[in-house]
Amino acid sequence: MLLLACAGCKHVRYIDIKPLDQAGMDYSAIQEMKALSPSDAEIAEVAKAKMGGLSDHSCIELLRISRSQNQRADFADAADNLVQVGMTEDDILALARMHQLGVPSGELQAMKLTGLSDAVVMEVARRHAAGKQALSGVSLAHLKDAGFSQAALFELVRRGVRDDQVASIVALRHNKKISEAEILKRYPPNDVAPYQNSSTPE
Repeated sequence: MLLLACAGCKHVRYIDIKPLDQAGMDYSAIQEMKALSPSDAEIAEVAKAKMGGLSDHSCIELLRISRSQNQRADFADAADNLVQVGMTEDDILALARMHQLGVPSGELQAMKLTGLSDAVVMEVARRHAAGKQALSGVSLAHLKDAGFSQAALFELVRRGVRDDQVASIVALRHNKKISEAEILKRYPPNDVAPYQNSSTPE
């Protein structure tokens, strides 16, 4: 009996919740974390995310997502940086589910800093996650400076416009004074190549 009791004790691991408490996580969230039997590294990462401005729910959900993707917990810095530039927590969780936190999030953060809307940034991320062409932050900044609305930028991303087509689009807008609606007609959806004629800049 004593041997069996000792064997059972080997499976009990002390979970140090102090970092979560110090980060300001509430009691119910800490109990939820304990139920996940987190490692010390996971607790440290969740606490770091919490201190960076994420809610208890989002911190725990990011841990669950990382586990479901068989990845080590390494989400706090990327998520917190996106919080700082105004991304919503729902969008941050969506990015995590699409494997778009980490290195990809740096470009997304830069896009937000240039004034691009969440919708545009998320569409870029969705296309990257699907392995599809998406305009770069630099190209989108050029188009924004050329006077394109956020709705038009979203459509250009959604339609698979390439970076090497941006100069032509800007020329249409600046030199020929062609409206957004007319330009979008030349770039059909579903990544179809744009309509071209002899008067359209290459």
